[in-house]
Amino acid sequence: MKTVLVTGANGQLGNSIRLLAENHPGYNFLFTDVDTLDITNPAAVRGMIKDNQVDFVLNCAAYTAVEKAEEDEALCRRINAFAVGVLGKAAHEAGAKMIHVSTDYVFSGTSYRPYVETDVTCPVSAYGRTKLAGEEILQEVCPDAVIIRTAWLYSEFGSNFVKTVLRLGKERDQLGFVFDQIGTPTYAGDLAAAILAVVTADERNAFVPGIYHFSNEGVCSWYDFTVKILQIAGIDCRVLPIETKDYPTKAVRPPYSVLNKKKIKTTYGITIPHWEESLRLCMEKL
Repeated sequence: MKTVLVTGANGQLGNSIRLLAENHPGYNFLFTDVDTLDITNPAAVRGMIKDNQVDFVLNCAAYTAVEKAEEDEALCRRINAFAVGVLGKAAHEAGAKMIHVSTDYVFSGTSYRPYVETDVTCPVSAYGRTKLAGEEILQEVCPDAVIIRTAWLYSEFGSNFVKTVLRLGKERDQLGFVFDQIGTPTYAGDLAAAILAVVTADERNAFVPGIYHFSNEGVCSWYDFTVKILQIAGIDCRVLPIETKDYPTKAVRPPYSVLNKKKIKTTYGITIPHWEESLRLCMEKL
C-alpha cells in the first residue's frame, strides 16, 4: 500500500483528486490543508512525511489570488516558492516522489504558437514570478520531481470562473469579457486524473521526472469561454467582446497562454478531452 500526501486538499484540484482516490484502492491518501499541515514549516512537513512513510507528495496548494499577489508578493512567494522548497526537500530526503502543479503564468504570453516545456520563461505578474521561483527551487532540492503547468482551472468546487459567469449571467442582461486573451480552460477533474496517471506509472517503473504541460484540448478566449458557459446553461445574457486595455487590472495577464501537451500525452499515455466536452461534464455536476 503506497501512501500519497495531498496538500491543498480543500481546493479545486485537491477535491478533484479526493473524488478519484476511491478508484485507487492500492493507495492510502492523506488529504491535508492549511488547518492540518503548515507547508511553510520544515519540521512539520518532515514529520508528516516520515511518520506516515509517504511515497508520493502531490502539491496542490498555492496562492492563486492573482490581483492580491501584486499587493503582497512576499506572502505569495512564501506559499508558491518557499513552501514548495520545503515540501521538495523533505520528499527528496525521505525518498518520496513529488508532483507539483505550476502555471501558464510563467510565460509572458507573447508567443504565436502553443508553449512547449523548454520555451523561455518570462513571467509578467507577481503570481507568475513566485510560481516560477517555486519551479526553480523544486528542481534544485528535488531534481527527480514532476512539475505540471496548467491553465484556466475550474471545477464544481470552490469559487472559479465558470461559477462567476453563471451567477453574473443570472443577475445581469449584459456582460463584457476580453477577447484578446487566448488560452485553454482546464477542468480540474481531468488534471486530477492526469496527476494520478503519473502516480500509477510508478508501478511500471515509468515515472519520468521533468516539466510537463497539461490543459484541456482546444483554444478559446475568455469571451468565447463565457459565451459557451451561458449557452450550455441556457441563460439569456448578451456577452460583449472587450479589449484588455479597456479592462485594466493590477496584474498583467499573458495575452496568449496556450500549452502544448504532446510531452505528457506521449510520456504517460494520457488522452485529453476537448475543453467544451469537459465543460459540459462539469456543468452537469453543478
